[in-house]
Amino acid sequence: MTITIARERPDTPEAIAFITELDDYLAALYPPESNHGLSVAALLDPAVAFFVLRQAGEAVGCGALKFCADYAEVKRMFIHPRLRGQGLSKRMLLHLEQHARQERVALLRLEVGIHQPEALGLYERMGFCQIAPFGDYQPDPLSLFFEKRLED
Repeated sequence: MTITIARERPDTPEAIAFITELDDYLAALYPPESNHGLSVAALLDPAVAFFVLRQAGEAVGCGALKFCADYAEVKRMFIHPRLRGQGLSKRMLLHLEQHARQERVALLRLEVGIHQPEALGLYERMGFCQIAPFGDYQPDPLSLFFEKRLED
């Protein structure tokens, strides 16, 4: 089955559907003050690269990078629940890492909630190390923060 990952606009109906589904999923796990997802308007910022993963042409996931002064933050990682466990999240994360390298960014960071063991496991398996809150994040007992230095 053909899998593609391409940069796309986050304001398409497919992308908005993913973002809405992810927001609904996170809202069931965390209070509003512990949800840190970027809105569609924020994803349209030129400092953000938004990607859609397609399997046999069907959009089944998304992910983004928000470029900051000395790092890029992984945002909006989502694979449709019916397709989890097939390595698609790993493919998306590898794609984001490759894109960051192409943009000459040597450090990735991210925030993830404590009630997402699959995501936590993925980031740890992919070499991310836990750190203190970064950027505008404040300490939150429901959030964990990670970073990964990218090799050339």
